[in-house]
Amino acid sequence: MAAPTDPLPRTDLSGLVKAYDVRGLVPDQWDESTAELFGAAFVQVTGARALVTGHDMRATSPGLARAFAQGAVAQGADVTETGLCSTDQLYYASGALGLPGAMFTASHNPARYNGIKMCRAGAAPVGQDSGLAEIRSLVERWTGTGGPAPAPGGSGTVTGHDTLREYANHLRTLVDLTAIRPLKVVVDAGNGMGGHTVPAVLAGLPLDVVPMYFELDGSFPNHEANPLDPKNIVDLQARVLAEGADLGLAFDGDADRCFVVDERGEPVSPSAVTALVATRELARRPGATVLHNLITSRAVAEVIREAGGTPVRTRVGHSFIKAEMARTGAVFGGEHSAHYYFADFWNADTGMLAALHVLAALGGQDGTLSALTRRFERYAASGEVNSTVGDAAVRLGAVREAWSGRPGVTLDETDGLTVNGPDWWFNLRPSNTEPLLRLNAEARDERTMARLRDDVLALVRA
Repeated sequence: MAAPTDPLPRTDLSGLVKAYDVRGLVPDQWDESTAELFGAAFVQVTGARALVTGHDMRATSPGLARAFAQGAVAQGADVTETGLCSTDQLYYASGALGLPGAMFTASHNPARYNGIKMCRAGAAPVGQDSGLAEIRSLVERWTGTGGPAPAPGGSGTVTGHDTLREYANHLRTLVDLTAIRPLKVVVDAGNGMGGHTVPAVLAGLPLDVVPMYFELDGSFPNHEANPLDPKNIVDLQARVLAEGADLGLAFDGDADRCFVVDERGEPVSPSAVTALVATRELARRPGATVLHNLITSRAVAEVIREAGGTPVRTRVGHSFIKAEMARTGAVFGGEHSAHYYFADFWNADTGMLAALHVLAALGGQDGTLSALTRRFERYAASGEVNSTVGDAAVRLGAVREAWSGRPGVTLDETDGLTVNGPDWWFNLRPSNTEPLLRLNAEARDERTMARLRDDVLALVRA
């Protein structure tokens, strides 16, 4: 993500492209005219004759979505507009309708940002090596002086199709909540798209839902819709305690990620949620494969094996995990960032479906959520610690050299640098868009983890 104080030139979109989406400041870095070019480029690169679009509640989103549609229509593609939706609702539309899709959102980022998440039919990823680089290259050429504007290729049509009810019904066919005990759940939508989808999905279930910040407001007046940052779940934690609720749920801006708080107001780690959902999916499909990225807790792979499944470790990131889901036939996949991927949802990520699994697991027994998840929380974790560095490669090399050759230690460079010890591990990864190194560390106990974290940071920040 480009910094607000350092906008990119209009013709250099490289810093706006990250794995599966295009994000930037509006209108400093891109506007409706650029969105129209993206629509034309998307059709030219993917060959789509029809596609579906959706957008979040940000003030700029409807205009960007409509401009993208106009660019696609000028190339002869028919566009189905779903209007206001969450990102996983757009994935539902892409899967159910069998169409490529474009979702206009900047997810958890601040109000001044906006962007596009793009997918092929069936919610298959558009990654850097599967079309995104070509789309970016075309738009850069058209916005610069190196080539002509896209020539019209025909005249498509635009129709509307609100998929909210269909999306909600589909999710409820995947997890049965009708027989659970009554639960009181506080839901913080952060003024994002959870305020749109949660009422539809949870209506009529044996749940006492306490809504927080359900009003759709892309200025995010209460807090940023980024539950990964602990300061943004403080209100939820307090409300869970005040209400005596059984749990709390927090969604990010485009509601494709869900974070969980237990009855004590304590966060349940995404690794523990991954392990919990994995056990449920493996109970349905014994022996299946479950994916986890290399930053999730060691406990995740342990739990998958204990449940009779096959754990497969992957790189971090949407496009990598979707591709690996398809390659391995995995039933489920989870990331440390609270992205949860389901084979029953076209291998796409949906925080809402993960939330339904948590509600079903809790409501299907008499204990508390903290007791239910205790067996999945086996290690002390640092969380992600970011360090601004002048030369990420040099700092990463220094850490590699410091740990190379130590007895009982192995190094893995699948994604950044992962160093494994007998009862600890850490991963150090460079950011794709910022001058940052991201550290995640885990150990058997808090003291070992803290010492490990501090030793690595001393080298990174030297």
